[in-house]
Amino acid sequence: MVSYIDSLSILDNPKINWKLIIVGFTIGQYVFESYLDYRQYKVLTKKSPPASIKAEVNQETFDKSQKYSRSKAKFSFFNSTFDLLQNLAVIKYDLLPKVWGWSGYAMSKAAFLLPKFMGGVITQSLIFIITSQILGTIVGLPLSYYQNFVLEAKYGFNKQSIGLWITDTLKKIGLLIVLGSPVIAGILKIIDYYGNSFIFYLMGFILLINLIAMTIIPTLIMPLFNKFTPLEDGELKTAIENLASSQKFPLTKLQVVDGSKRSSHSNAYFTGLPWSKQIVLFDTLIEHNSTEETVAVLAHEIGHWRLNHIPKMLTMGQFHLFIIFSLFNAFVHNKSLYNSFGFYNQQPIAIGFTLFNDILRPLECILDFSQNLISRKHEYDADKYALNCGYSEELARSLIKLSNENLSSMNADWLFSAYHHSHPILPERLSALGYVSKEKISIDKPEKVEEVVEKKVEKQE
Repeated sequence: MVSYIDSLSILDNPKINWKLIIVGFTIGQYVFESYLDYRQYKVLTKKSPPASIKAEVNQETFDKSQKYSRSKAKFSFFNSTFDLLQNLAVIKYDLLPKVWGWSGYAMSKAAFLLPKFMGGVITQSLIFIITSQILGTIVGLPLSYYQNFVLEAKYGFNKQSIGLWITDTLKKIGLLIVLGSPVIAGILKIIDYYGNSFIFYLMGFILLINLIAMTIIPTLIMPLFNKFTPLEDGELKTAIENLASSQKFPLTKLQVVDGSKRSSHSNAYFTGLPWSKQIVLFDTLIEHNSTEETVAVLAHEIGHWRLNHIPKMLTMGQFHLFIIFSLFNAFVHNKSLYNSFGFYNQQPIAIGFTLFNDILRPLECILDFSQNLISRKHEYDADKYALNCGYSEELARSLIKLSNENLSSMNADWLFSAYHHSHPILPERLSALGYVSKEKISIDKPEKVEEVVEKKVEKQE
């Protein structure tokens, strides 16, 4: 019986022009996504908000939202064009083998500093990946600067200083070196050691890393970038604890993050292991929402937990990895692929995965589309959960405030939304909640509300 790998050996053919194929896939994806951006841009020229939220959103806020979204769309188009030209330059000028060669040279020069076990292809691969990431970061600094200090600042969202921006960039590079290197080395070692049988071993390793990350990111990584402080005793804390208790949510920490030092955007989320959860509120969310509205947002988040959305997404992620690794298994030793890009004497796994990532573009688009469909369903389900907890009105008001405050897009082309959006847009969520358009909703700091969760519990009883 012919194996799956053997059946795809026909792809290892020196007559196949892999460079041309990858260039075609790269340009094809760019053209398709640019077409979607064009469709969305036309929607962003509309002069009035959707009828479902016309009573809640004033014309000035809507106009500013449309203008902000158009500015982001223009920047996104420029950014994707820049990425395309960068990718084509890497291919045309054979930069991959040049950086790979330099990585080997750097490894040989630093050999006296490295432990004996840190030699060979894996160490060279780490140097190659880290070098590529640093070069990519440097090349992208002007665009990052423009996005933060021109585009976001123009609409009043950017709050970070240049010093903080630089520090964040250096911290990310440091984390890649300190934490990313062992993970990358483990992935390369598993593929090298287990040969064509690496798929399930690698899936298990990545699942383990994800579970570890869920533990260390909230406690060790996030505090490197933001200050987390316990929510002060008071009405809001009591209301959230009562909600968590009534829903049997294993709340162990309730924190406030100083998101306002970087941006005026607001949000809330929870992290942690199944038996120990930490709720994090942005200080900007607390500033603009009433107690009931903040609790409604957390009822939505608890809905994600209660409905097992995280395990479901982890499972889907594993299935995603299975498809990718199964296909990669057919390319990892494809000599014609390596030869097309100037690798004649070596077939480094890191290079193989880099090239395979470009070949995977059409399938990855389909997989991402499917993942977004499921993600949007999860958002609807979590909204419904909050509705069943008695927070329909408060959640709707909070969503409107968040949309106004963040100048979120209030219109979307259906095809653009289906391809890009992991969350439904505001009118879609309000419609699913059964919200009836009523009145303008202020985003000013509200007066506190008394007896929040107790009132909801009584209503349910």
